[in-house]
Amino acid sequence: MILRTLAILAIGAAGSLQTKVWTDPSDPSLPPDFKIQGEYAGQVAGGGKLGCQVIALGNGAFQAVLLPGGLPGDGWDGANRSLMEGQLEGAKAVFKPAEGNRRYLGKAAAEFSATRKFPPDGHKPCTAEAAGETMAGKMDGKAFTLKKTVRKSPTLGAKPPAGAVVLFDGTNTEEFKGGRLDKNTGLLNTDGNDIVTKRKFSNYTVHLEFMLPFRPDERSQGRGNSGFYQVDHYEVQVLDSFGLEGMDNECGGVYTKARPRVNMCFPPLTWQTYDAEFTNSVQGPDGKKAKNAFLTLKHNGVVIHDNLEISGPTGGHRKDPEGTPGPIKLQGHGNPLQYRNFWIAEKK
Repeated sequence: MILRTLAILAIGAAGSLQTKVWTDPSDPSLPPDFKIQGEYAGQVAGGGKLGCQVIALGNGAFQAVLLPGGLPGDGWDGANRSLMEGQLEGAKAVFKPAEGNRRYLGKAAAEFSATRKFPPDGHKPCTAEAAGETMAGKMDGKAFTLKKTVRKSPTLGAKPPAGAVVLFDGTNTEEFKGGRLDKNTGLLNTDGNDIVTKRKFSNYTVHLEFMLPFRPDERSQGRGNSGFYQVDHYEVQVLDSFGLEGMDNECGGVYTKARPRVNMCFPPLTWQTYDAEFTNSVQGPDGKKAKNAFLTLKHNGVVIHDNLEISGPTGGHRKDPEGTPGPIKLQGHGNPLQYRNFWIAEKK
């Protein structure tokens, strides 16, 4: 078995080495938290679909976000949530209502909230236990049973159309400045550093598949932070924002410009997709910008930005004027991101 656990280590209290970053879902050193975290879906007794996203917070602690109607992009009503806090007890996790003084993305598990408002709208008292592939509990006195599910993007494995430029197909990194091909896995690795295309583009359709690392002890921008830059001017955030609000600085957000319509981030160590239709901004005869850039973006097959007008460059962009062709950049930002099936089809 090939292990792809990144060699980022910390000294534990007893002096032992503790792995803090995992990049391979089959790695036997993954903590038991990994088997519990993820998505669950099922029914509440008496009718009604229910989804649940369980976020690993490190050291056997969790927060579960219960979603009436189903999972994001698959039935959730988009407004109401209930929060539970959980803790490993042997091979199972036991959940109770999240209570106390909590804040969005608090560092300590007892302070963590997956919602900016705590308690969130629609919050109901819930208890549950999760073991194996099942979560069973009660919400506001009504029993529910949920099964663990691993969703796959409908665009996973999308083939490049005729005339497209294949930027990465698992064989080489000739199209890039930076980036490492793992010959054992056929994946493109950032190793924490930027990857920039040698070619420049302006208007295009682009497909990208990515995997976020598992960093349960980290919070917010510490969980796999990266960026998918259109013409190296406009960043679409890449980040483990699983189960969170979906802000402009979280996965799928156009950084500091626009939050996604729905947070479609899958759990870490799951393959995800971005499919973008991008139209570059336009320079006028005087060399000044005459028209803003526009972006339509699907995250895991769901439209999260629909012909979004982008008012200006985001942080970390190249210094050339807007409206000029530019490369596609995959930001490293010190995190081990993995990519595959990366292609672009230019438009006139």
